Amino acid sequence: MTVVSSPPSQPWLLYGANGYTGELIAREAVRRGFKPILAGRSRPAIERLAAELGCPSAVFEVDDHTTMVAAVANVAAVLNCAGPFSRTARPVMQACLACHVHYFDIAGEIDIFELARSVDEKAQRASMVLCPGIGFDVVPTDCLALKLKLAMPDATHLALGFEANPGVSKGTAKTMVESAGLGSRIRQDGTIVDVPLASRTRRIDFGGGERLAVGIPWGDIATAYFTTGIPNIEVFSAMSPEAAQRLARTNWLRPLLRRRWVQSLAKFGIDRGITPPSATQRENNATFVWGEVRNAAGETRTARVRTANGYALTITASLGILGEVLRHGTAPGYTTPALLVGPDFVATLPGSTAIRLDS
Repeated sequence: MTVVSSPPSQPWLLYGANGYTGELIAREAVRRGFKPILAGRSRPAIERLAAELGCPSAVFEVDDHTTMVAAVANVAAVLNCAGPFSRTARPVMQACLACHVHYFDIAGEIDIFELARSVDEKAQRASMVLCPGIGFDVVPTDCLALKLKLAMPDATHLALGFEANPGVSKGTAKTMVESAGLGSRIRQDGTIVDVPLASRTRRIDFGGGERLAVGIPWGDIATAYFTTGIPNIEVFSAMSPEAAQRLARTNWLRPLLRRRWVQSLAKFGIDRGITPPSATQRENNATFVWGEVRNAAGETRTARVRTANGYALTITASLGILGEVLRHGTAPGYTTPALLVGPDFVATLPGSTAIRLDS
């Protein structure tokens, strides 16, 4: 699978175009010749960006189902970039299902993937593709998962991980606040299981020598199971020992962090204090992604790929996948990025290497 840059002819809508990642995607889309409808809830910001980029616009809240359906009814696809997706994914999916419109997003939350999978039959009846997670969450790890499954068809355990620059957007930081109160998750014998934060650690060589890595509730706990059928899955992120200790201490605060007023206070602080990564930071910080499978005999295979910064990869991956579906179509229903465009898709993106498989 190669990335085709020619824009599709069908109209599509980009919701959350005025957010950090949404605006980056909008600008790159226009640079490639796309003409998306730029949408969001902030009229001044949306209309200003649409005028600058020469795109049509739409302004609505996700809770305004009638207005949203009217906006979605005349497009072929929606790319939802408005986080936290715990608030936006369900209503935008519902509007797309009602209008038989393809739904994509750049979410990474396990519950969003499980929600999408639960309405697979509805999506099939609506002849629409339902593929959340077409950004850094979870494109590179999903591609590695499928590559490893093909290399070891009898795998019973899958571990995935990445080493990345910690810079985050405000939307990502707010999602982290929401998830902190839920703890971490793994998949065990096919079932998603809650585990304490920082309770799973291991040493991983992401490509530059071994580093401490800590288990996190990444979206692959949901998506990689659908992609590969492997029943035991964990995801790790490289972390300093000090950061791992702070994360472990957070377990004591989890009941408090689940309270809405505490989350609101934390999100207020994020709005005032978080500065998203600059263009220079995005361009100069590669991401290293790793995966390992193991079978019942104890045999293992590992895979690695270096990609662009997570935000840069999200831009090119989301436009590549959306464009592929609009140009060529695919079977309707819920799917994952690797199943949709193949395990080598990540290697075609700017800043990525080929996937390297080791025995």
